[in-house]
Amino acid sequence: MKRQEIFKKCPMCATVWHDRKSFIDDNSLVLNGYQAHFDRLELGLFYFTHKVEGCFSTMTVKAGHFYDLNPAIPHTGRKTLTEECPTHCLHKEDLELCSAQCECAFVRDLIGILQEMKSNS
Repeated sequence: MKRQEIFKKCPMCATVWHDRKSFIDDNSLVLNGYQAHFDRLELGLFYFTHKVEGCFSTMTVKAGHFYDLNPAIPHTGRKTLTEECPTHCLHKEDLELCSAQCECAFVRDLIGILQEMKSNS
């Protein structure tokens, strides 16, 4: 018998999302944070809260799991803490897009893409 793949499992209620699409499409999951990993951006963490009765657990998914959703080419070089940097990546709850010509803006764009996908599901 073939084991079914698991994209993510809720650590509190054990709900299973077998693939990324079902995870993104689940309106009970709310994207509410992003923690940057400045050395390897794909290791940054998106925070999702599972808003169902009896759960409300928050779980993380590495940013790299969503990289292919962004068709843009990342900027080269980081502008973190320069005059151009609006410091969005320094605050976990800040989900604003970034206008800086910074490699971190690629991940910030992913936040917008994920939010749009969730609103369209």
